[in-house]
Amino acid sequence: MQLHHVRVHRSDENLARDGQLAWKIAEVAADPVEVVDDVTEMVVNRVIDNAAVAAASLTRRPVVAARSQALSHPVSVGGDGATVFGVDVARRTSPEWAAWANGVAVRELDFHDTFLAADYSHPGDNIPPIVAVAQHLGAARGLTGRDLVRGIATGYEIQVDLVKAISLHKHKIDHVAHLGPSAAAGIGTLLGLDAETIFQAVGQALHTTTATRQSRKGEISTWKAHAPAFAGKMAVEAVDRAMRGETSPTPIYEGEDGVIAWLLDGPDAAYDVPLPERGEAKRAILDTYTKEHSAEYQAQAWIDLARKLHHEHPELVADPSKVANVVIHTSHHTHFVIGSGANDPQKYDPTASRETLDHSIPYIFTVAFLDGTWHHVGSYAPERAGRPETVALWRTVTTVEDEEWTRRYHSLDIAEKAFGGRVVITLTDGTTIVDEIAVADAHPLGARPFGREQYVQKFRTLAADVLETAEIERFLDVAQRLPELGPDELQHLTIVAAPGVLTSVPTPHGIF
Repeated sequence: MQLHHVRVHRSDENLARDGQLAWKIAEVAADPVEVVDDVTEMVVNRVIDNAAVAAASLTRRPVVAARSQALSHPVSVGGDGATVFGVDVARRTSPEWAAWANGVAVRELDFHDTFLAADYSHPGDNIPPIVAVAQHLGAARGLTGRDLVRGIATGYEIQVDLVKAISLHKHKIDHVAHLGPSAAAGIGTLLGLDAETIFQAVGQALHTTTATRQSRKGEISTWKAHAPAFAGKMAVEAVDRAMRGETSPTPIYEGEDGVIAWLLDGPDAAYDVPLPERGEAKRAILDTYTKEHSAEYQAQAWIDLARKLHHEHPELVADPSKVANVVIHTSHHTHFVIGSGANDPQKYDPTASRETLDHSIPYIFTVAFLDGTWHHVGSYAPERAGRPETVALWRTVTTVEDEEWTRRYHSLDIAEKAFGGRVVITLTDGTTIVDEIAVADAHPLGARPFGREQYVQKFRTLAADVLETAEIERFLDVAQRLPELGPDELQHLTIVAAPGVLTSVPTPHGIF
């Protein structure tokens, strides 16, 4: 890897194009280096993972709305169109709208992969827009599954590298500002575009995807699922414009009125962004990790620890009134984003939205401890959240920042990087129960790391109620042959709901 030093430049300094971060990103995307086998294997895993969580969300209101919007638009000229999760492969839409609908489906349940460092990210959000473009132009450009794998590997690489170096949340900018550029870069790799075109697309994608983090604060709305889908849609449109010769604000990151100067750390800011050297394999996807549980990633380890404590202390599960309070010692991010440090009263409100509860570690720890399990629907049900004994225990749970867990959270050494902490449960008789966990069980360094078997099982489990058995097997066959797929097979990289599933929910209407 090479470190690219990024700082703000005055206009009269006239920063050369080849010194700009967007250009360095474009060079990485345009580099024709081959994808190594373990990266290819993980790309297949994440395609399966995305489809799993999309299947589980097909009948949820935000996904229904996004799907109905997408299907209101015809296939764009110049290609065959792209598929939309849930509907028959013959019914397609234009690629930017497929990216929108499928992006919402993938993100709705907060149940796919993650990478956490200086900022947050869900790099699997790169997959829907890149797949949509591959499907639309597959036959016209002779694109194959191998091309798609290369594009996805780039999307992951660029997003992870940006997340390692540049904090957006510190300045209340939503993390999808790293997704717009990474998805545009991934599409550029997929299509074999030159660095100049990708450079312009990256700049436009960033310019159109900077927004505040209010979508993840207070009463969290359904826009949380739509935000990354919007970034993917913008990336498709940005690449289209760049291919037509249109240009972007330059320098987009380093300009005196650019993103760094006014949205991030200001005119005196500087960052060192790690990027692969020319000819170096794009391996960043291997640093990312998926979720066993449908909740914010920083809650994954805490669910596992709570389940363990559930089985070790049945006397407290039977009578939670014996607990005086629970204090979770954890990282800065966990404390201030999903913990009591956020100062969001909604995180303790049993009538709060699902989106809010999946960003409340006090709620999540309480339910996982009392139930000894976690379910993507049942654990968030209003009747579950409102149980008196749950609310009583929940409101005793607080978080505090622990400097050591913060240090480990930010460590770039994968062997010590951690997303857990230590819990202290104080009982009414004054005794304490202390335990800790560093990483989730499903993490590569966890008790039960996810491999292909676990990804396939996750898909089978989440798809069981909405896909027919034959469709489950068909998709798994196509997905696991991804590197060998021909142009005509890319359209089958989707899932089709069983008869009656989609018609069981009302379709909303709008302008389109």
